[in-house]
Amino acid sequence: MRFIITLLLLFTFNLCLAADVKLRGYDEFDIPEGSHIPVISLQEFSTAYCEEGEEVSFKTTSDIFLYNKNVIPEGTVIKGYIDNKHEPIIGTHASMKVVINKMYFSDGYEVPIKGYIYTSNNNIIGGGITEPADYLKIPHYQRWVMFRAYSVNRYVPGKQRRMGEHITVSSGANLIVVLTAPLHLTHTVID
Repeated sequence: MRFIITLLLLFTFNLCLAADVKLRGYDEFDIPEGSHIPVISLQEFSTAYCEEGEEVSFKTTSDIFLYNKNVIPEGTVIKGYIDNKHEPIIGTHASMKVVINKMYFSDGYEVPIKGYIYTSNNNIIGGGITEPADYLKIPHYQRWVMFRAYSVNRYVPGKQRRMGEHITVSSGANLIVVLTAPLHLTHTVID
């Protein structure tokens, strides 16, 4: 009798493993790598007073549609942290990267996400070259008239640069999140 019960349990277990798992009314979506999500900053953050690892928050400014389905609604909160922060030095402004790692839907559902705040400088906020500290006055001869050279003074940047400044991203700044890995969603907010 025990043998028959064990055999029936094994047979039932094998049927359960072979069956396809279906999600209860949920659709699965994959937002591809490299997609852009427009966001605004919910707080001011700066290289002057923020440290590496400090959390920053953003909110989406528009609905993101995929296959005629609103997969990321407007107002979704996206969180990240400050990474790779550099202080200002002579000749270069301060810089930082913002890594994105979490997304919260309006119903509280949390989704892991991988991305950066996009900038044209390899996703680094700040880090530009400072202005020259001084300019040199150099005569520039333009033409000869009646055996005499007329000159104009030109101002050329000197060798020294000014001290860099801290970079601040203000609250409400329009930014773009770029995904560095596909975002797999099995949950969408139902209105």
